[in-house]
Amino acid sequence: MATRYWVVSLPAQSSASGLWSRLQELISKKAFDTPLYRFNTPDLRVGTLDSLLSLSDDLSKSNTFIEGVSHKIRRQIEDLERASGIDSLALTVDGVPVDTYLTRFVWDESKYPTVSPLREIVDTIHSQVAKIEDDMKIRAAEYNTVRGQLNAINRKQTGSLAVRDLSNIVKPEDIITSEHLVTLLTIVPKYSQKDWLSSYETLTTYVVPRSSKKLYEDNEYALYTVTLFGRVADNFKTSARERGFQVREFEYSTEAQENRKQELEKLMQDQDNLRSSLLQWCYASYGEVFSSWMHFCAVRVFAESILRYGLPPSFLAAALAPPAKSEKKVRSLLEQLCGNVNSIYWKSEDDAGVVAGIGVEAESYPYASFTVNVV
Repeated sequence: MATRYWVVSLPAQSSASGLWSRLQELISKKAFDTPLYRFNTPDLRVGTLDSLLSLSDDLSKSNTFIEGVSHKIRRQIEDLERASGIDSLALTVDGVPVDTYLTRFVWDESKYPTVSPLREIVDTIHSQVAKIEDDMKIRAAEYNTVRGQLNAINRKQTGSLAVRDLSNIVKPEDIITSEHLVTLLTIVPKYSQKDWLSSYETLTTYVVPRSSKKLYEDNEYALYTVTLFGRVADNFKTSARERGFQVREFEYSTEAQENRKQELEKLMQDQDNLRSSLLQWCYASYGEVFSSWMHFCAVRVFAESILRYGLPPSFLAAALAPPAKSEKKVRSLLEQLCGNVNSIYWKSEDDAGVVAGIGVEAESYPYASFTVNVV
């Protein structure tokens, strides 16, 4: 699949079918590595010259917007597929691969009646794409909120002992709580464990001898318990802090532990459901946006052809996908086919600005041309 196409329009001096045959012959002989397709453009309603000029000012801007939304959805699909661990699916428009849809494009008369003014068609396409973009923002925000909550929980469960959640480390049997005794959890720097074991019994009075037990160790810290009389707990915390040991506040609750577990399971299920739903929506919406984009391209090439070659409409629209090494040669072949009917809007590559108000690319040619970046 090509990722970049030129959509061009050549002036047809006699017949478009004859010009198409000549173009096919030239490309096959001198640029055989360039895929070539006829781009079917319907006979649209021309309107006035003023309306065409006004429309042409917005064509490039609208194309940038529609192309941008298309790429946003594609990137979202790639992110979701990667997060789901599934293989990338070929993107389609109504079951047709996107490159095939472009190269065999057929105007949808029921969706965009050709009797409608060009401005109305462009505005309809723009509104449809804008609505899809708004929907994507809402759906993606909902998914990202749940994902963010899960990430926050995971960070608490996998971070440093100084900040992480201890509920999945500490077990009920590790904690002694009675009328007089309490168990404290102390964070000890990894390389200060000997100091802790030799000193914790003397940090205050009424510490139960040999009551400290190591529960867990990470790259920076170790987690120890210590049992003492409740009335000296504050004194112990102060003395421990002075020695560089951090006492973590912790109260074991079976109910709270179960609630956290259920919350985590619900968030994981919500994330999976939202991801799956968003991915399916993106697959369908990408097809809608791409279809709208191709209809917009048909309007664009029609409008630019009328402004370049005049009335009645007599031009050949085509899509090409030349490899980088053949681009200059293909440009030269296209210019040959323009003959002496050079557009009145022709300018040299050194000239700056947009050609007579037409929303074409910075480099202009004696024929209408713009690029469609599929990816």
